[in-house]
Amino acid sequence: MDVTLQQGDIVAFQADCLIVNLFAGATRPAGGTGAVDKALNGAISHAIACGDATGAAGEAQLLYTNGALAAPRVLVVGLGPAAAFDERAARQAAALSITRLSALQSVATVGAIVNGAGAGGQDPEAMARAFALGAQLAAYRPPSYPAAAPRGIRQCTLVEFDADRLPALAAGLETGARLARAVGFARDLVNEPPNILSPQEMARRVRAMATRTGLGCEILGEAAMQALGMGLVLGVSQGSAREAQLAVLKHEPPGADAQAPLVFIGKGITFDTGGISIKPAAGMAEMKADMAGAAAVAGAMQAIAELALPRKVYGLAICVENMPDGNAYRPGDVLTGMTGKTAEIVNTDAEGRLILADCLGYVQRFAPRAVVDLATLTGAIGIALGDLAAGLFSNDAELERAVVEAARVSGDRVWPMPMYSEYEKSIQSDVAQVKNAGSRTAGVSSSAKFLEHFTEGYPWAHLDIAYMALKGKGQGRDHPKGATGYGVQLLAALAARL
Repeated sequence: MDVTLQQGDIVAFQADCLIVNLFAGATRPAGGTGAVDKALNGAISHAIACGDATGAAGEAQLLYTNGALAAPRVLVVGLGPAAAFDERAARQAAALSITRLSALQSVATVGAIVNGAGAGGQDPEAMARAFALGAQLAAYRPPSYPAAAPRGIRQCTLVEFDADRLPALAAGLETGARLARAVGFARDLVNEPPNILSPQEMARRVRAMATRTGLGCEILGEAAMQALGMGLVLGVSQGSAREAQLAVLKHEPPGADAQAPLVFIGKGITFDTGGISIKPAAGMAEMKADMAGAAAVAGAMQAIAELALPRKVYGLAICVENMPDGNAYRPGDVLTGMTGKTAEIVNTDAEGRLILADCLGYVQRFAPRAVVDLATLTGAIGIALGDLAAGLFSNDAELERAVVEAARVSGDRVWPMPMYSEYEKSIQSDVAQVKNAGSRTAGVSSSAKFLEHFTEGYPWAHLDIAYMALKGKGQGRDHPKGATGYGVQLLAALAARL
Protein backbone atom coordinates (compact mmCIF):
# COMPACT_ATOMS: atom_id res chain seq x y z
CA MET A 1 0.00 0.00 0.00
CA ASP A 2 1.29 3.45 -0.95
CA VAL A 3 0.83 6.39 1.43
CA THR A 4 0.95 9.77 -0.28
CA LEU A 5 0.29 13.42 0.59
CA GLN A 6 -2.02 15.87 -1.14
CA GLN A 7 -3.11 19.41 -0.39
CA GLY A 8 -6.83 19.87 -0.41
CA ASP A 9 -10.12 19.70 1.46
CA ILE A 10 -10.90 16.31 3.01
CA VAL A 11 -14.62 16.94 2.42
CA ALA A 12 -14.11 17.08 -1.34
CA PHE A 13 -11.60 14.23 -1.58
CA GLN A 14 -12.72 11.32 -3.73
CA ALA A 15 -11.94 7.84 -2.38
CA ASP A 16 -13.71 4.66 -1.33
CA CYS A 17 -13.57 5.84 2.31
CA LEU A 18 -12.44 8.83 4.35
CA ILE A 19 -10.74 8.44 7.75
CA VAL A 20 -11.30 11.09 10.39
CA ASN A 21 -10.66 11.00 14.13
CA LEU A 22 -12.04 11.88 17.52
CA PHE A 23 -10.47 12.27 20.95
CA ALA A 24 -12.11 10.61 23.91
CA GLY A 25 -14.67 12.79 25.61
CA ALA A 26 -15.11 15.17 22.68
CA THR A 27 -18.63 16.54 22.53
CA ARG A 28 -18.27 18.29 19.19
CA PRO A 29 -16.01 17.32 16.25
CA ALA A 30 -13.31 19.87 15.32
CA GLY A 31 -10.87 20.45 12.45
CA GLY A 32 -11.19 18.10 9.49
CA THR A 33 -13.55 15.84 11.43
CA GLY A 34 -15.76 18.85 12.10
CA ALA A 35 -15.79 19.77 8.42
CA VAL A 36 -16.86 16.25 7.48
CA ASP A 37 -19.50 16.29 10.23
CA LYS A 38 -20.95 19.53 8.85
CA ALA A 39 -21.09 18.08 5.33
CA LEU A 40 -22.92 15.05 6.74
CA ASN A 41 -25.50 17.24 8.46
CA GLY A 42 -24.17 16.38 11.92
CA ALA A 43 -24.00 12.59 11.52
CA ILE A 44 -20.81 12.35 13.62
CA SER A 45 -22.24 14.66 16.29
CA HIS A 46 -25.35 12.48 16.36
CA ALA A 47 -23.19 9.33 16.80
CA ILE A 48 -21.46 11.09 19.72
CA ALA A 49 -24.79 12.05 21.29
CA CYS A 50 -26.04 8.47 20.97
CA GLY A 51 -22.87 7.12 22.61
CA ASP A 52 -21.80 5.18 19.52
CA ALA A 53 -18.72 7.34 18.89
CA THR A 54 -16.87 7.99 22.14
CA GLY A 55 -13.36 8.60 20.84
CA ALA A 56 -11.99 5.71 22.91
CA ALA A 57 -8.77 4.13 21.64
CA GLY A 58 -9.60 1.05 19.59
CA GLU A 59 -13.00 2.34 18.49
CA ALA A 60 -13.87 2.65 14.79
CA GLN A 61 -17.33 3.77 13.69
CA LEU A 62 -18.26 3.38 10.00
CA LEU A 63 -20.77 5.87 8.54
CA TYR A 64 -22.28 6.01 5.05
CA THR A 65 -22.48 9.40 3.36
CA ASN A 66 -25.51 8.79 1.09
CA GLY A 67 -24.13 11.11 -1.59
CA ALA A 68 -23.36 14.02 0.75
CA LEU A 69 -19.63 13.59 0.05
CA ALA A 70 -17.58 12.39 -2.90
CA ALA A 71 -16.58 9.41 -0.74
CA PRO A 72 -19.34 6.89 0.05
CA ARG A 73 -18.04 6.05 3.53
CA VAL A 74 -16.43 7.74 6.53
CA LEU A 75 -14.57 5.89 9.28
CA VAL A 76 -14.43 7.74 12.62
CA VAL A 77 -11.47 6.43 14.60
CA GLY A 78 -11.03 6.93 18.34
CA LEU A 79 -7.70 8.40 19.49
CA GLY A 80 -8.18 7.97 23.23
CA PRO A 81 -7.59 10.76 25.78
CA ALA A 82 -5.87 13.83 24.35
CA ALA A 83 -3.58 14.08 27.38
CA ALA A 84 -2.21 10.58 26.77
CA PHE A 85 -1.91 10.85 22.98
CA ASP A 86 1.57 10.24 21.56
CA GLU A 87 3.29 8.67 18.54
CA ARG A 88 2.47 5.14 19.69
CA ALA A 89 -1.22 6.01 19.98
CA ALA A 90 -1.10 7.67 16.56
CA ARG A 91 0.48 4.55 15.02
CA GLN A 92 -2.17 2.35 16.58
CA ALA A 93 -5.01 4.56 15.37
CA ALA A 94 -3.66 4.50 11.81
CA ALA A 95 -3.17 0.74 11.96
CA LEU A 96 -6.69 0.23 13.30
CA SER A 97 -8.10 2.27 10.42
CA ILE A 98 -6.35 0.20 7.76
CA THR A 99 -7.13 -3.10 9.49
CA ARG A 100 -10.81 -2.21 9.76
CA LEU A 101 -11.12 -1.06 6.14
CA SER A 102 -9.08 -3.94 4.72
CA ALA A 103 -11.92 -6.22 5.75
CA LEU A 104 -14.22 -4.41 3.30
CA GLN A 105 -13.69 -5.93 -0.12
CA SER A 106 -14.87 -2.84 -2.02
CA VAL A 107 -12.45 -0.41 -0.31
CA ALA A 108 -9.23 0.04 -2.28
CA THR A 109 -8.53 3.78 -1.84
CA VAL A 110 -8.79 5.93 1.27
CA GLY A 111 -8.23 9.55 2.22
CA ALA A 112 -7.30 10.59 5.76
CA ILE A 113 -6.48 13.52 7.96
CA VAL A 114 -3.36 13.34 10.14
CA ASN A 115 -4.15 11.98 13.59
CA GLY A 116 -3.46 14.50 16.34
CA ALA A 117 -1.81 17.17 14.20
CA GLY A 118 -4.81 19.49 14.27
CA ALA A 119 -6.84 19.89 17.45
CA GLY A 120 -4.43 17.54 19.23
CA GLY A 121 -1.59 20.05 18.88
CA GLN A 122 1.00 17.37 18.12
CA ASP A 123 4.06 17.89 15.90
CA PRO A 124 2.92 17.41 12.28
CA GLU A 125 6.11 15.63 11.17
CA ALA A 126 5.95 13.16 14.05
CA MET A 127 2.25 12.49 13.44
CA ALA A 128 2.79 11.94 9.70
CA ARG A 129 5.64 9.55 10.49
CA ALA A 130 3.41 7.66 12.91
CA PHE A 131 0.54 7.51 10.41
CA ALA A 132 2.71 6.15 7.58
CA LEU A 133 4.33 3.61 9.85
CA GLY A 134 1.14 2.36 11.49
CA ALA A 135 -0.83 2.23 8.25
CA GLN A 136 1.83 0.41 6.24
CA LEU A 137 2.61 -2.09 8.98
CA ALA A 138 -1.08 -2.93 9.25
CA ALA A 139 -1.34 -3.27 5.46
CA TYR A 140 1.62 -5.67 5.26
CA ARG A 141 1.03 -8.97 3.48
CA PRO A 142 3.68 -11.67 2.89
CA PRO A 143 4.62 -10.97 -0.75
CA SER A 144 5.61 -14.54 -1.57
CA TYR A 145 2.18 -15.97 -0.77
CA PRO A 146 -0.48 -13.57 -2.08
CA ALA A 147 -3.10 -16.30 -2.42
CA ALA A 148 -3.10 -16.75 1.35
CA ALA A 149 -3.52 -13.03 2.04
CA PRO A 150 -6.81 -11.09 1.84
CA ARG A 151 -7.18 -8.24 -0.59
CA GLY A 152 -5.86 -5.04 0.94
CA ILE A 153 -6.05 -1.29 0.41
CA ARG A 154 -4.07 -0.10 -2.60
CA GLN A 155 -3.73 3.63 -1.93
CA CYS A 156 -3.92 5.85 1.15
CA THR A 157 -3.67 9.63 0.81
CA LEU A 158 -3.16 12.10 3.62
CA VAL A 159 -5.17 15.20 2.80
CA GLU A 160 -3.92 18.46 4.33
CA PHE A 161 -5.62 21.83 3.87
CA ASP A 162 -2.77 24.01 5.24
CA ALA A 163 -0.01 24.36 2.62
CA ASP A 164 2.49 25.56 5.23
CA ARG A 165 2.42 22.15 6.91
CA LEU A 166 3.07 20.13 3.76
CA PRO A 167 6.92 20.04 4.00
CA ALA A 168 6.87 18.71 7.58
CA LEU A 169 4.19 16.17 6.71
CA ALA A 170 6.12 15.02 3.64
CA ALA A 171 9.29 14.52 5.69
CA GLY A 172 7.38 12.53 8.29
CA LEU A 173 5.73 10.34 5.67
CA GLU A 174 9.07 9.51 4.06
CA THR A 175 10.69 8.57 7.38
CA GLY A 176 7.71 6.42 8.31
CA ALA A 177 7.74 4.71 4.93
CA ARG A 178 11.45 3.87 5.24
CA LEU A 179 10.94 2.38 8.69
CA ALA A 180 7.93 0.40 7.46
CA ARG A 181 9.93 -1.00 4.54
CA ALA A 182 12.66 -2.10 6.93
CA VAL A 183 10.17 -3.82 9.25
CA GLY A 184 8.61 -5.42 6.18
CA PHE A 185 11.99 -6.79 5.12
CA ALA A 186 12.42 -8.42 8.52
CA ARG A 187 8.88 -9.81 8.40
CA ASP A 188 9.48 -11.25 4.94
CA LEU A 189 12.50 -13.17 6.23
CA VAL A 190 10.70 -14.56 9.27
CA ASN A 191 7.61 -15.56 7.30
CA GLU A 192 9.57 -17.65 4.80
CA PRO A 193 9.34 -21.46 5.09
CA PRO A 194 12.56 -23.03 6.41
CA ASN A 195 13.06 -25.21 3.33
CA ILE A 196 13.43 -21.95 1.36
CA LEU A 197 15.24 -19.76 3.89
CA SER A 198 18.37 -21.76 4.59
CA PRO A 199 21.36 -20.05 6.23
CA GLN A 200 22.88 -19.53 2.78
CA GLU A 201 19.65 -18.06 1.35
CA MET A 202 19.25 -15.73 4.31
CA ALA A 203 22.83 -14.53 3.87
CA ARG A 204 22.17 -14.00 0.15
CA ARG A 205 19.11 -11.85 0.85
CA VAL A 206 20.97 -9.83 3.47
CA ARG A 207 23.80 -9.21 1.01
CA ALA A 208 21.31 -8.11 -1.66
CA MET A 209 19.74 -5.66 0.80
CA ALA A 210 23.19 -4.31 1.65
CA THR A 211 23.92 -3.74 -2.03
CA ARG A 212 20.62 -1.86 -2.46
CA THR A 213 21.20 0.40 0.52
CA GLY A 214 24.95 0.98 0.31
CA LEU A 215 25.92 -0.98 3.40
CA GLY A 216 29.24 -2.76 3.57
CA CYS A 217 28.76 -6.52 3.72
CA GLU A 218 31.01 -9.51 4.36
CA ILE A 219 29.77 -13.11 4.48
CA LEU A 220 31.82 -15.64 6.45
CA GLY A 221 31.35 -19.34 5.75
CA GLU A 222 32.37 -22.28 7.90
CA ALA A 223 35.95 -22.36 6.63
CA ALA A 224 36.42 -18.78 7.85
CA MET A 225 34.71 -19.62 11.14
CA GLN A 226 37.00 -22.61 11.59
CA ALA A 227 40.03 -20.37 11.08
CA LEU A 228 38.65 -17.95 13.67
CA GLY A 229 38.07 -20.72 16.20
CA MET A 230 34.28 -20.28 16.36
CA GLY A 231 33.75 -23.74 17.80
CA LEU A 232 30.40 -22.92 19.40
CA VAL A 233 28.77 -21.92 16.10
CA LEU A 234 30.32 -24.88 14.30
CA GLY A 235 29.19 -27.26 17.04
CA VAL A 236 25.56 -26.19 16.60
CA SER A 237 25.84 -26.35 12.80
CA GLN A 238 27.51 -29.75 12.49
CA GLY A 239 24.22 -31.67 12.50
CA SER A 240 22.93 -29.80 9.45
CA ALA A 241 23.65 -30.43 5.78
CA ARG A 242 23.39 -26.65 5.28
CA GLU A 243 26.46 -24.56 6.04
CA ALA A 244 26.36 -21.81 8.65
CA GLN A 245 26.85 -18.21 7.52
CA LEU A 246 27.83 -15.05 9.35
CA ALA A 247 26.74 -11.82 7.65
CA VAL A 248 28.60 -8.71 8.85
CA LEU A 249 26.95 -5.42 7.81
CA LYS A 250 28.63 -2.02 8.19
CA HIS A 251 27.11 1.45 8.12
CA GLU A 252 30.01 3.89 8.05
CA PRO A 253 28.71 7.36 7.20
CA PRO A 254 31.01 10.24 6.20
CA GLY A 255 32.62 11.91 9.19
CA ALA A 256 32.16 8.91 11.49
CA ASP A 257 35.58 7.35 11.00
CA ALA A 258 36.70 8.12 14.54
CA GLN A 259 33.55 6.74 16.15
CA ALA A 260 33.56 3.46 18.01
CA PRO A 261 30.75 1.48 16.36
CA LEU A 262 27.47 0.54 17.93
CA VAL A 263 27.13 -3.21 17.24
CA PHE A 264 23.98 -5.31 16.91
CA ILE A 265 24.01 -9.12 16.89
CA GLY A 266 21.01 -11.22 15.88
CA LYS A 267 20.36 -14.91 16.46
CA GLY A 268 19.53 -16.54 13.14
CA ILE A 269 18.57 -20.18 13.67
CA THR A 270 16.74 -20.66 10.36
CA PHE A 271 15.12 -23.79 11.77
CA ASP A 272 15.42 -25.26 15.25
CA THR A 273 14.51 -28.89 15.83
CA GLY A 274 16.21 -28.78 19.21
CA GLY A 275 18.90 -31.10 17.90
CA ILE A 276 19.45 -34.31 19.87
CA SER A 277 17.37 -32.72 22.67
CA ILE A 278 14.54 -32.67 20.15
CA LYS A 279 11.49 -30.47 20.62
CA PRO A 280 7.92 -31.79 20.83
CA ALA A 281 6.16 -31.97 17.46
CA ALA A 282 3.39 -29.60 18.54
CA GLY A 283 4.35 -26.08 17.57
CA MET A 284 7.66 -27.02 15.96
CA ALA A 285 6.62 -25.38 12.69
CA GLU A 286 6.95 -22.02 14.43
CA MET A 287 10.66 -22.68 14.84
CA LYS A 288 11.15 -21.18 11.39
CA ALA A 289 10.94 -17.90 13.36
CA ASP A 290 14.00 -18.73 15.47
CA MET A 291 15.95 -16.38 13.20
CA ALA A 292 13.84 -13.35 14.09
CA GLY A 293 16.71 -11.69 15.97
CA ALA A 294 18.94 -11.81 12.90
CA ALA A 295 16.04 -10.60 10.74
CA ALA A 296 15.53 -7.65 13.10
CA VAL A 297 19.21 -6.72 12.90
CA ALA A 298 19.12 -6.89 9.08
CA GLY A 299 15.97 -4.78 8.98
CA ALA A 300 17.41 -2.25 11.41
CA MET A 301 20.56 -1.92 9.32
CA GLN A 302 18.40 -1.26 6.25
CA ALA A 303 16.54 1.47 8.14
CA ILE A 304 19.75 3.01 9.47
CA ALA A 305 21.24 3.12 5.97
CA GLU A 306 18.11 4.55 4.33
CA LEU A 307 17.70 7.15 7.08
CA ALA A 308 21.41 8.05 6.70
CA LEU A 309 21.96 8.15 10.45
CA PRO A 310 25.26 9.91 11.30
CA ARG A 311 26.58 7.10 13.50
CA LYS A 312 28.82 4.14 12.75
CA VAL A 313 26.75 0.98 13.23
CA TYR A 314 27.66 -2.66 12.55
CA GLY A 315 25.18 -5.52 12.42
CA LEU A 316 25.88 -9.25 12.62
CA ALA A 317 23.38 -11.89 11.50
CA ILE A 318 24.57 -15.37 12.48
CA CYS A 319 22.61 -17.90 10.41
CA VAL A 320 22.64 -21.58 11.42
CA GLU A 321 20.34 -24.61 11.29
CA ASN A 322 20.02 -26.86 14.38
CA MET A 323 19.41 -30.44 13.17
CA PRO A 324 19.78 -33.92 14.77
CA ASP A 325 21.67 -36.07 12.25
CA GLY A 326 24.50 -38.51 13.01
CA ASN A 327 27.04 -35.68 13.11
CA ALA A 328 25.04 -33.53 15.51
CA TYR A 329 26.53 -32.26 18.74
CA ARG A 330 25.37 -34.10 21.87
CA PRO A 331 24.53 -33.44 25.49
CA GLY A 332 27.80 -34.05 27.31
CA ASP A 333 30.02 -32.54 24.62
CA VAL A 334 32.46 -29.77 25.54
CA LEU A 335 32.95 -27.05 22.93
CA THR A 336 35.55 -24.30 22.78
CA GLY A 337 34.49 -20.87 21.58
CA MET A 338 36.34 -18.09 19.81
CA THR A 339 37.41 -16.48 23.08
CA GLY A 340 39.02 -19.75 24.19
CA LYS A 341 36.39 -20.34 26.84
CA THR A 342 34.80 -23.78 27.07
CA ALA A 343 31.12 -24.70 27.34
CA GLU A 344 29.62 -28.01 28.46
CA ILE A 345 26.55 -28.94 26.45
CA VAL A 346 23.73 -30.17 28.65
CA ASN A 347 20.90 -29.33 26.25
CA THR A 348 21.30 -29.04 22.47
CA ASP A 349 18.08 -27.02 22.37
CA ALA A 350 19.92 -24.20 24.17
CA GLU A 351 21.81 -23.47 20.96
CA GLY A 352 21.05 -19.78 20.47
CA ARG A 353 23.27 -18.67 23.31
CA LEU A 354 26.13 -20.69 21.84
CA ILE A 355 26.11 -19.00 18.45
CA LEU A 356 25.68 -15.59 20.08
CA ALA A 357 28.62 -16.27 22.41
CA ASP A 358 31.00 -16.70 19.47
CA CYS A 359 29.68 -13.48 17.92
CA LEU A 360 30.21 -11.66 21.21
CA GLY A 361 33.82 -12.77 20.97
CA TYR A 362 34.09 -11.79 17.30
CA VAL A 363 32.97 -8.17 17.85
CA GLN A 364 35.81 -7.45 20.28
CA ARG A 365 37.94 -6.63 17.23
CA PHE A 366 35.77 -3.56 16.60
CA ALA A 367 36.35 -2.00 20.08
CA PRO A 368 32.60 -1.24 20.13
CA ARG A 369 30.87 1.66 21.82
CA ALA A 370 28.21 -0.83 22.92
CA VAL A 371 26.84 -4.21 21.85
CA VAL A 372 23.18 -5.27 21.79
CA ASP A 373 22.08 -8.79 20.90
CA LEU A 374 18.55 -9.92 20.03
CA ALA A 375 17.41 -13.52 20.25
CA THR A 376 14.34 -15.69 20.43
CA LEU A 377 16.18 -17.31 23.30
CA THR A 378 13.87 -18.76 25.96
CA GLY A 379 10.26 -19.82 26.30
CA ALA A 380 10.56 -18.77 29.93
CA ILE A 381 10.52 -15.07 28.99
CA GLY A 382 6.93 -15.54 27.82
CA ILE A 383 5.96 -16.89 31.24
CA ALA A 384 7.44 -13.76 32.79
CA LEU A 385 6.25 -11.06 30.38
CA GLY A 386 3.79 -12.63 27.94
CA ASP A 387 3.81 -11.21 24.43
CA LEU A 388 3.74 -7.56 25.50
CA ALA A 389 7.47 -6.88 26.01
CA ALA A 390 10.92 -8.34 25.46
CA GLY A 391 13.18 -9.05 28.40
CA LEU A 392 16.14 -6.67 28.72
CA PHE A 393 19.37 -7.73 30.42
CA SER A 394 22.45 -5.51 30.62
CA ASN A 395 25.78 -5.11 32.35
CA ASP A 396 25.75 -1.31 31.88
CA ALA A 397 23.26 1.09 33.45
CA GLU A 398 23.72 3.82 30.84
CA LEU A 399 23.13 1.42 27.96
CA GLU A 400 20.10 -0.05 29.72
CA ARG A 401 18.58 3.41 30.08
CA ALA A 402 19.24 4.14 26.41
CA VAL A 403 17.52 0.92 25.33
CA VAL A 404 14.53 1.63 27.57
CA GLU A 405 14.18 5.13 26.08
CA ALA A 406 14.51 3.79 22.51
CA ALA A 407 11.81 1.24 23.32
CA ARG A 408 9.51 3.96 24.61
CA VAL A 409 9.95 6.05 21.47
CA SER A 410 9.75 3.17 19.00
CA GLY A 411 6.89 1.25 20.59
CA ASP A 412 8.94 -1.99 20.68
CA ARG A 413 8.49 -2.54 24.40
CA VAL A 414 11.16 -3.92 26.76
CA TRP A 415 11.26 -4.63 30.48
CA PRO A 416 14.53 -4.70 32.47
CA MET A 417 15.25 -8.05 34.14
CA PRO A 418 17.73 -8.89 36.93
CA MET A 419 21.33 -9.95 36.38
CA TYR A 420 22.27 -10.99 39.91
CA SER A 421 25.62 -12.75 40.27
CA GLU A 422 23.87 -15.64 42.02
CA TYR A 423 22.35 -16.69 38.69
CA GLU A 424 25.84 -17.85 37.66
CA LYS A 425 25.62 -20.78 40.07
CA SER A 426 23.11 -22.67 37.96
CA ILE A 427 25.41 -22.65 34.91
CA GLN A 428 28.59 -23.74 36.68
CA SER A 429 30.09 -26.85 35.10
CA ASP A 430 32.26 -29.62 36.51
CA VAL A 431 34.05 -30.20 33.19
CA ALA A 432 34.11 -26.77 31.49
CA GLN A 433 34.10 -23.10 32.39
CA VAL A 434 30.34 -22.86 31.92
CA LYS A 435 27.42 -25.03 30.84
CA ASN A 436 24.83 -23.98 28.31
CA ALA A 437 21.70 -24.43 30.43
CA GLY A 438 20.88 -24.08 34.10
CA SER A 439 18.04 -25.18 36.32
CA ARG A 440 14.35 -24.97 35.44
CA THR A 441 13.91 -21.84 37.55
CA ALA A 442 15.31 -18.44 36.52
CA GLY A 443 16.07 -19.72 33.02
CA VAL A 444 15.90 -16.26 31.45
CA SER A 445 18.47 -14.70 33.75
CA SER A 446 20.83 -17.69 33.76
CA SER A 447 20.81 -17.66 29.94
CA ALA A 448 21.75 -13.98 30.02
CA LYS A 449 24.55 -14.77 32.49
CA PHE A 450 25.84 -17.37 30.03
CA LEU A 451 26.08 -14.69 27.34
CA GLU A 452 27.69 -12.21 29.71
CA HIS A 453 30.41 -14.82 30.34
CA PHE A 454 31.59 -14.24 26.75
CA THR A 455 31.51 -10.41 26.77
CA GLU A 456 34.78 -8.62 27.41
CA GLY A 457 35.55 -4.92 27.52
CA TYR A 458 32.36 -3.30 26.24
CA PRO A 459 28.88 -2.32 27.47
CA TRP A 460 26.41 -5.03 26.51
CA ALA A 461 22.66 -5.60 26.49
CA HIS A 462 20.67 -8.71 25.62
CA LEU A 463 17.05 -8.72 24.43
CA ASP A 464 15.09 -11.96 24.75
CA ILE A 465 12.39 -11.56 22.08
CA ALA A 466 11.05 -15.12 22.01
CA TYR A 467 7.42 -14.10 22.52
CA MET A 468 7.62 -10.97 20.36
CA ALA A 469 8.57 -12.46 16.99
CA LEU A 470 5.19 -13.93 15.98
CA LYS A 471 1.56 -12.98 16.51
CA GLY A 472 -0.68 -16.02 16.18
CA LYS A 473 -4.02 -14.23 15.95
CA GLY A 474 -3.05 -10.81 14.72
CA GLN A 475 -2.97 -9.25 18.20
CA GLY A 476 -1.79 -5.68 18.04
CA ARG A 477 -3.37 -3.47 15.42
CA ASP A 478 -0.15 -3.05 13.42
CA HIS A 479 0.77 -6.75 13.62
CA PRO A 480 -1.08 -8.96 11.11
CA LYS A 481 -0.88 -12.68 11.80
CA GLY A 482 2.68 -13.97 11.43
CA ALA A 483 5.98 -12.15 11.81
CA THR A 484 5.97 -8.82 13.65
CA GLY A 485 9.40 -7.44 12.73
CA TYR A 486 9.91 -6.64 16.41
CA GLY A 487 13.24 -4.95 17.14
CA VAL A 488 13.76 -3.09 13.85
CA GLN A 489 12.31 0.17 15.13
CA LEU A 490 13.92 -0.28 18.54
CA LEU A 491 17.44 -0.69 17.15
CA ALA A 492 17.01 2.16 14.69
CA ALA A 493 15.82 4.43 17.52
CA LEU A 494 18.76 3.35 19.68
CA ALA A 495 21.23 4.12 16.89
CA ALA A 496 19.66 7.56 16.49
CA ARG A 497 20.13 8.28 20.21
CA LEU A 498 23.63 6.96 20.91
